[in-house]
Amino acid sequence: MEKSCSLLIHFDKGSPAMANEIKEALEGNDVDAKVDALKKAIMLLLNGETLPQLFITIVRYVLPSEDHTVQKLLLLYLEIIDKTDARGRVLPEMILICQNLRNNLQHPNEYICGVTLRFLCRLSEPEILEPLVPSVLANLDHRHPFIRRHALLAVAAIYRLPGQAGEQLLPDAPELVEKALSSEQDLSARRNAFLMLASCAQPRAVAHLLSHADHVPDWGDLLQMAALDLIRRVCRSNPAEKGKYIKIIISLLNSPSAAVVYECANTLVAMSSAPTAIRAAANTYCQLLLTQSDNNVKLIVLDRLNELKSSHREIMMEMIMDVLRALSSPNLDIRRKTLDIALELITSKNVDEVVLALKKEVVKTQTIELEKNGEYRQMLVQAIHSCAIKFPEVASTVVHLLMDFLGDTIVASALDVVLFVKEIIETNPKLRVSIITRLLDTFYQIRAARVCTCALWVIGEYCLSLSEVESGIATIKQCLGDLPFYTTTEEGEVMDGSKKPQQVNSSATISSRRPVVLADGTYATQSAASETALSAPIVLPGSLGSPGNLRSLILSGDFFVGSVVACTLTKLVLRLEEVQPSKSEANKACTGVLLIMTSMLQLGQSSFLPHPIDNDSFDRIVLCIRLLCNTGDEVRKIWLQSCRQSFAKMLAEKQFRETEEIKAKAQISHAQPDDLIDFYHLKSRKGMSQLELEDEVQDDLKRATGEFMKDGDDANKLNRILQLTGFSDPVYAEAFVTVHHYDIVLDVTVINRTKETLQNLCLELATMGDLKLVDRPQNYTLAPESSKQIRANIKVSSTETGVIFGNIVYETSNVLERTVVVLSDIHIDIMDYISPASCADVTFRNMWAEFEWENKVAVNTVIQDEKEFLNHIIKSTNMKCLTPPSAVDGECGFLAANLYAKSVFGEDALVNVSVEKQADGKLSGYIRIRSKTQGIALSLGDKITLKQKGGN
Repeated sequence: MEKSCSLLIHFDKGSPAMANEIKEALEGNDVDAKVDALKKAIMLLLNGETLPQLFITIVRYVLPSEDHTVQKLLLLYLEIIDKTDARGRVLPEMILICQNLRNNLQHPNEYICGVTLRFLCRLSEPEILEPLVPSVLANLDHRHPFIRRHALLAVAAIYRLPGQAGEQLLPDAPELVEKALSSEQDLSARRNAFLMLASCAQPRAVAHLLSHADHVPDWGDLLQMAALDLIRRVCRSNPAEKGKYIKIIISLLNSPSAAVVYECANTLVAMSSAPTAIRAAANTYCQLLLTQSDNNVKLIVLDRLNELKSSHREIMMEMIMDVLRALSSPNLDIRRKTLDIALELITSKNVDEVVLALKKEVVKTQTIELEKNGEYRQMLVQAIHSCAIKFPEVASTVVHLLMDFLGDTIVASALDVVLFVKEIIETNPKLRVSIITRLLDTFYQIRAARVCTCALWVIGEYCLSLSEVESGIATIKQCLGDLPFYTTTEEGEVMDGSKKPQQVNSSATISSRRPVVLADGTYATQSAASETALSAPIVLPGSLGSPGNLRSLILSGDFFVGSVVACTLTKLVLRLEEVQPSKSEANKACTGVLLIMTSMLQLGQSSFLPHPIDNDSFDRIVLCIRLLCNTGDEVRKIWLQSCRQSFAKMLAEKQFRETEEIKAKAQISHAQPDDLIDFYHLKSRKGMSQLELEDEVQDDLKRATGEFMKDGDDANKLNRILQLTGFSDPVYAEAFVTVHHYDIVLDVTVINRTKETLQNLCLELATMGDLKLVDRPQNYTLAPESSKQIRANIKVSSTETGVIFGNIVYETSNVLERTVVVLSDIHIDIMDYISPASCADVTFRNMWAEFEWENKVAVNTVIQDEKEFLNHIIKSTNMKCLTPPSAVDGECGFLAANLYAKSVFGEDALVNVSVEKQADGKLSGYIRIRSKTQGIALSLGDKITLKQKGGN
């Protein structure tokens, strides 16, 4: 059986010391050698060695030593050796150390006396302690506080001995400790005395606290913490008594100790629901946020404020500006948690103040250079976006400020801004004109592809008047630069048409062909430019000498942006035909747009770029050209109205979904029909302070609305109770399983169904999978037909399915052999770790890009032709081709085929093969195999062996 251990020391098993060497060192006169020998002996004992022959040597040669280090190590040795035999009786040789311990307790040196008293706190044998009790009590009146505080700890430890042993050894311990507490001046000694009374004689501790209630603020922080702990315990067992203690807690809120103040606030929230008490606790938390420099402390305080927000939202609404002051911390986690709390406390009364504070923070991100300014700015933009959606009246005050960040070098931040603008311009028609004007003025600053495409969509949908349409077309043309996009010199070299021969476009991003993850998790293939922000041009933007942002993106190979430009120009021309009275002007604009589109197609099919235009973008631009050449009323309606109507419908559905979620969160609890009704006005108010009166009212309201019953979800608990033994077994056991993150708690109820006393009953558990038991099993004695609650803690190292199994072992007085009852297995399912949560589309895509979701295995091949490579895979793996491989536009640009692997990966395995021929003629690409049971991705350049049913 495992023993309890109060000492843990690291032990290097590389070179264990021999018992004979230790014995020789202890018998010598060298003090340093004795110290080393004692250390080695202690380490060996802690690691399972017995060393029985050393005890007599230590009694003879170590006990008489006067060296303090030797005496301290001697006490550690005595602490860990076995002092009882197999039957639990004290070994006879232990009597040899009692006289030495008594001498130490009367030693003139305070250190020797103090460490001996501390050693007695860890002894549990009454036979050894009994002769030492008079010396321990004598030290209660010692002149030195170091000895008095340890004497009080020793008295408390002796009095708490199991059974009646402690009370028999020290029957008057509470009276002696109470007397010492009243006359003691040392803070630590008073704390030790108070803790002893609180745990062993609670009425005496309560009486002492109430008799000194006015002086509690003058106590030291250690004693104040002990007093708060006592108050919590008393009020938990007797809630009606809490009125006596609230005044003490309120007085401690002004303590100079941050720990005391924090515990006061926690105690107030736990004890009282009165608005005055909750407001005082919230104020305390907010003050700690500002005064404490430790980020961990701030995060813990924010967690407490978050809990207050859930239960006392009305009071927390008043504190929102105090909470927002935590944004001054440079830590990103603190800022994120602060914004999350504040956003749920916004009302029409405080939204203006909140938005003003957020605007100031946004401006600070421009003026102050910090490490994660871009990410913080993105959080602020999202917070302001949320405020503007909930309260549209504030949108006008923030939208123009945020539009300054459309050209932000942090793509995510700029994308949040443009999505905010896109939503606000639809939900706030009054701001349309000012937003469009500002967007056209700042469009040239946008450098990210996704931000450009979103801004272009806004321009195409919301430029309605003649001047807006003409300005939109002019802005896009200016950002595209001069046509054509490239020219051929006399030497046959191809170069940018807007630049001199020696100039090179240094700001272009590198094109890449990669699988794109759609919102539903499926894959699509497209050619896209990497979304890194382009470096700002050296020449002033908008001038003839600088490349426009759209031109730079298209010349980098991003033809998806080119297709969006074509669609936007098409919408603007179609709307221009409606608002422009002069047909010649409209035709002139149409001709200019057609020239731009044909130039993009010409660029995409030329050798100027390393990669040609992809099929999707090519078809989209061709569709725009055909539409402008031959426009019908139905098509015009689709392009000019349907897109915007679909977007408005999407926003309405989003708003409806959020409203439904808010309604679902508002859980209404009801009281039981037979509950007592407490009439507040008939209560006596004599002797009650305003705070106590408020607390009574709040308790009555909670009782009336059933809030006290809210946490007791009995039906839910019954579903998680597992029966471990049968009803006919002599011992019945059932477990209540609680899974919380990386902890599993088993509350096992064991019932003795026999008429005999069960001795040494032990619940032995073992685990399979990534589970680990934390606690060692303990032995219990179970009376006839009685029950015992046993708790087992299990740590989880990974969220995988695991199994907990075990048995119950016990002995009876009649039978010498141990009886074993095998328990049913407890299966911990992976679904126990999973809880539903919402994730925004942008966040989902970012996480998908960051995490490696599939295993990758590379493929090594010497095949140069795509079709031959695919045919080889089909033949070697016995796969059926669902989509015949075909080259794109007769070119060996991008090739994709869906293959069905019947014999290798099962009937449900779907295989994506994507191959691309490089400029040097080599193939590159990937194979992605996905099935219900596994998913792997193979990259060309590595090797793989695919097993079939008949072999390799």
